Amino acid sequence: MFKKLLIANRGEIALRVLRAARELGIETVIVYSQADANSLPVLLADEAICVGPPVSSESYLNIPNILTAAVMSGAQAVHPGYGFLSENARFAEMCGEHGLVFVGPSPDSMRALGDKAAARRVAREAGVPIVPGSEALATLAEAREAAASIGYPVLLKASAGGGGRGMRVVREASELEANYLSAGQEALSAFGNPELYLEKYLDEFRHIEVQVMGDGLGRVVQLGERDCSIQRRLQKLIEESPSGLSDELRSRIQASAVALAVHVRYKGAGTLEFLVDRAGNYYFIEMNTRIQVEHPVTELVSDTDLVQAQLRVAAGEGLPWSQESLVLRGHAIECRINAEDPDKGFRPSAGKIESIHFPGGPGVRVDSHAYSGYTIPPDYDSLIAKVIVHAPDRASAIARMRRSLQEMVVEGVKTTIPFHLRVLDNAYYQRGAVFTNFIATRLNPEPVKSGGAS
Repeated sequence: MFKKLLIANRGEIALRVLRAARELGIETVIVYSQADANSLPVLLADEAICVGPPVSSESYLNIPNILTAAVMSGAQAVHPGYGFLSENARFAEMCGEHGLVFVGPSPDSMRALGDKAAARRVAREAGVPIVPGSEALATLAEAREAAASIGYPVLLKASAGGGGRGMRVVREASELEANYLSAGQEALSAFGNPELYLEKYLDEFRHIEVQVMGDGLGRVVQLGERDCSIQRRLQKLIEESPSGLSDELRSRIQASAVALAVHVRYKGAGTLEFLVDRAGNYYFIEMNTRIQVEHPVTELVSDTDLVQAQLRVAAGEGLPWSQESLVLRGHAIECRINAEDPDKGFRPSAGKIESIHFPGGPGVRVDSHAYSGYTIPPDYDSLIAKVIVHAPDRASAIARMRRSLQEMVVEGVKTTIPFHLRVLDNAYYQRGAVFTNFIATRLNPEPVKSGGAS
């Protein structure tokens, strides 16, 4: 096992990796921007190194500065978290060139699957169904031609992206140019790569993803699926496991996910994402070659630690489980608590958290880097906490989540807690009638009247 690990990220995922490493006896080095000097990961790490100013391109996307920090600190490995450089094959390659182990898949696998456009080609080779779409787009003219061929509405997506960044729904030809330019700019800012591709936009589908872990030698296990259909602006807000799919459909999707990962001899943690229609047809849309924001729901139903498993695989210890040893139990739900005002179009609400109180009790987990007195910088994603609950069944999990959110208090900034309570009280959600257009078509627009601090 590694003796020292550099964590090339920020916020709650940096803290999550730090905790997993510390339990394995690994010293941690955190890189940070000037905006994050007082963040909890920086305060708790064994060592912290500033790599630049608040703007991501000069700090968390600054490969020379991060590699310099890793080498100078004596780190043996680099964990990229999610977002930023986590799916940058060149960064993974450069880690190897500097004698550092990249905690993730090989650069070749990242190029084959981490690049969303390339992943579609790999899926076809592996016999996995895909949504109609294009190859990577080099110009606006290519985008116009591809969109006309696919048929509107279409979805512009960042080849190197995830988390809703660099994604735009385009419903008619007149909207394409402006969205192509803005999506490319957002992708460049978030991932250092402006490349886009197109998919046919499908209105009412479930968003289902399968968690896999591979040893890089052809052995892959799956740890069940998650339903991530509650979204706004193509960003996930609530995730749960298991989904409401039939056992037969669940097995088919899981088998497709494993087949695709085996096809590229995948190493480490990865998530394969699918759209599933009402008729039971499913389509692969992309693979995230990294840990996911929503990985805790899988950890709770499978009784595993996915981040520690990432570190063990990267250190050459192999997979910590066999497929037969993975038994999924109960139901888990995660709510992403963002510093946003849900009653004003989810407007960001950066600023100082005057006080914060997290829920507790049986089956409740909170992943957060926030604390009373912490100032949320306006430069990054608005996620401040993830509340995750586990219970014997879905109804019990919903009740436990409602109770947990009613206990949580955040003063000083607006949060999405009232929005989550509206979802939990919604009759469609409670009976599992959940699709990607849920907020637009099924959620009562009235704000919650009681419970849930903002």
